[in-house]
Amino acid sequence: MLNDSTIWKSLSAPARLSLIAGPCVIESEKLCLNVAESLKKTCDKLGIFFVFKASYDKANRTSGKSFRGPGVEAGLRTLALVRKKIGVPVLTDIHSETQVVATAEVADILQIPAFLCRQTDLINAAVQTGKIVNLKKGQFLSPKEMGQVVDKAKSAGAKKLLVTERGTTFGYNNLVADMRSIPIMRGFGFPVIFDATHSVQLPGGGGDKSSGQREFAPVLARCAITAGANGIFIETHPQPDRALSDGPNMIPLKEMARVLDSLVKIWRVSR
Repeated sequence: MLNDSTIWKSLSAPARLSLIAGPCVIESEKLCLNVAESLKKTCDKLGIFFVFKASYDKANRTSGKSFRGPGVEAGLRTLALVRKKIGVPVLTDIHSETQVVATAEVADILQIPAFLCRQTDLINAAVQTGKIVNLKKGQFLSPKEMGQVVDKAKSAGAKKLLVTERGTTFGYNNLVADMRSIPIMRGFGFPVIFDATHSVQLPGGGGDKSSGQREFAPVLARCAITAGANGIFIETHPQPDRALSDGPNMIPLKEMARVLDSLVKIWRVSR
């Protein structure tokens, strides 16, 4: 049964691994349905709680010419279809207060993008919907500084928050994932998710687009679980090299069953 209480209970359960996964951007209904169906089958088999993720608008692309997505109206129709047909919760980004109300009518989890994690009005608007809110740590913030972001959300009345680590930038087209961030941010009192695929992104590494090192995403995911992460965030696509956004750091869909099996084994041992 898909309701906020059940979803939150599953995400915050200490004895079950959670997965937030899907393509970076909504390219088509068919793609989203295929990815969601495949991941749900794998997660059901492995006992993983699965949330489908895809963005209807990538407002922070490197180049203004890059594909951003289908937009709010069409994108939300696709997410609603995935939610209804596949029977899984859905998560998507919001980039402005004007998007919040419509998105909250469809999505189970509202995501504050890393670049926008200090935007107080956006955080307040998301929290006031009563939905679960995923706060992604800005690439420009230390783990400790995310405590201020969490405090903003709590001041607005938040009770159901996720905090997601996605690497830290030191410039020069690279990110560093510091596993100390996971226990530090767990100290804020909410579940911590580790974004394995954005952590291996090489921002602007492709000139007019980002590059990435997808081969390291499973490595970092395994490390994060050992460090105490409550769940893993992974972007995946049947053909990442043909994806319209973030292809170089996405894991091929055909490899996800193997990757998730290894993560569950580590989860069981480490817990």
